[in-house]
Amino acid sequence: MRSAIAGLDPASYRPHRLHDAERRWPQTNCYVDLLIEVLHATGHDPVAALGFTVAQDFEGDQFTFFKFPTADLQRLAGLDIQELAIFDRLETHVLAQVELGRLPLVEVDAFHLPDTKGITYRSGHSKTTVGINALDPERRQMRYFHNDGYFALEGEDYDGIFGQWDDVPAGGLPLFPYAEFVKFDATRPARDAVGTAAALLAHHLKRRPKRNPLAAYAAAFGRHAETLASRSPDYFHTYAFNTLRQVGANFELLGSHLEWLGQHGETCLAEAAQAAGEIAEAAKVMQFKLARAMARQRFEGLAEAITPMAQAYETVMDVLDARVAGVASKAA
Repeated sequence: MRSAIAGLDPASYRPHRLHDAERRWPQTNCYVDLLIEVLHATGHDPVAALGFTVAQDFEGDQFTFFKFPTADLQRLAGLDIQELAIFDRLETHVLAQVELGRLPLVEVDAFHLPDTKGITYRSGHSKTTVGINALDPERRQMRYFHNDGYFALEGEDYDGIFGQWDDVPAGGLPLFPYAEFVKFDATRPARDAVGTAAALLAHHLKRRPKRNPLAAYAAAFGRHAETLASRSPDYFHTYAFNTLRQVGANFELLGSHLEWLGQHGETCLAEAAQAAGEIAEAAKVMQFKLARAMARQRFEGLAEAITPMAQAYETVMDVLDARVAGVASKAA
């Protein structure tokens, strides 16, 4: 079986520490989780590339579905991510890229992914992104990165991923999935990973929201609560994923990034790392409270619970602003 990244075995693969079960948010979103493991599997520390999380915003109805900027990955690790045009059989395109040593990233239905057993596997449909590392069309086998690990599927699941575009009516066009591919060693990785990571953090700090996104969320939560009150309890999971999980996971990753910088010589970041962790913890606590509120249809006091998160956000930004200003003054 040809693979883009050699030497990986689903049975013995060990995920990166960012996916340790004891973390507040061991899974973030499918795209970030996947690339954390791709960086890990290719010998790069994904923590170095997390400075972009400082720029997350509240988008009015959800928090930014945060993703690694491709320019950051290219600068830090030499990875280049390009869109993969699908105009023929998906299997054909994926195999062509894998044979060139590239990793296709493809949106698929989690219904066919065995690693989602107990969630959506063979029970529910959900769009998610996988990184297809190895493919054997003859044996109908695939090995892939997804969420926090590296897995294998075969047989009917393989057919479910690749076979749905085979029975298109004559003259019709299938709805092809969105896909990308990762080119490894497109450029040389940064020689000074710490210095490059610090520079990227400063860059993303400049493009952060002009308003406090947690305060904006608190102001909008009353409208959200009205909507939640009219929905079934099952809607909680969809809502929480796009709001509390995204902001909580984002700031836990930012805290890990700031701790990593501190361990590698960047000073005066401990208070910001702690405040980022407080946001992550508070988001997790509020998610539990919201689940109970959905069951009881009582949402009083939840908006006020966001206030400490907004205050912690101000602490993070004040510390980072002072740090960046101090570095700039020394450079001058």
